[in-house]
Amino acid sequence: MYNNWMRRQRLLGYVFIGPSMLGVLVFFLIPAVYSFGLMFTNYKFMSPNVEFVGADNIVRMLHDDLFYLSLRNTVIFLLAVPVSIGLGFVVAVILNQKIYLKKLLRGLYFMPYITSGVAVAFVWMLLFQPKQGPINGFLRSVGIAHPPGWLSTTTSSMYAIDIIWVWFLLGYNMIIYLAALQEVSSELLEAAKIDGARPTQILRKIIWPLVSPTTFLLLITGLIMTIKTFGIIQATTQGGPGNSTTILSLYVYQNAFRYYEMGYAATISWALFAIILLITLLQWLGQKKMGSLLSGQGGHRRWSLKEV
Repeated sequence: MYNNWMRRQRLLGYVFIGPSMLGVLVFFLIPAVYSFGLMFTNYKFMSPNVEFVGADNIVRMLHDDLFYLSLRNTVIFLLAVPVSIGLGFVVAVILNQKIYLKKLLRGLYFMPYITSGVAVAFVWMLLFQPKQGPINGFLRSVGIAHPPGWLSTTTSSMYAIDIIWVWFLLGYNMIIYLAALQEVSSELLEAAKIDGARPTQILRKIIWPLVSPTTFLLLITGLIMTIKTFGIIQATTQGGPGNSTTILSLYVYQNAFRYYEMGYAATISWALFAIILLITLLQWLGQKKMGSLLSGQGGHRRWSLKEV
């Protein structure tokens, strides 16, 4: 009787996960295998002539200057993630206190994350307008005669994109940190205060280590989302000026849907996958080592309130 019930429950579980697994199979696994095969061909969209070219696309990628420029721009773009995480933590700590209009401020900070990326891009294009934009207008008013060109110059465009992305991610990071801060023991914080710890010491040596798993989560998800994002860049600069904001995900899109070189686009996409995998593994190893140190297993370190 029990075995029959277990079989029915197992079957019911398969029924519930079936649609999701079918979606993963159709929209992720099969396209991934198909793109891996395309990597070794010269396939162009709607072209009947498809030839096996072996590793030619890989060799082409390794000698492609624009690929390395895109890789450099991607690294600069990724710098926005830790900056946004740090700012999100600071804002979360502030909004976790008893301050006026706390709930309204939380909503205002989170609103950019749920706003359309294209709308965000157009708003920032107006803000960053070199001659009539409010940002450069303010900079001129405080005595800066030659403010940056922001999105219009090759030297500052990628950093302007970083500013937009930091602003976009800030609200999400803040909300996740707020959830983590609710789990920090108030008794532990009170004990630290009684023990004579200053607020900065409590923040640095108690709160920050306790929310380190949240930081790890935000770092992994933020880097993965950032490295495959191109919508905001496509809407603001389309990779320009002079390819100064072309990142790897946008370079894949351009090769696939502008030049219709599907084989080469698949090659770059698998290089992008390898980079994401490497970043995730390094972060996982770093988090594992950090966790063992904090738990006393790495070096057998013991923490006490006196050290705070």
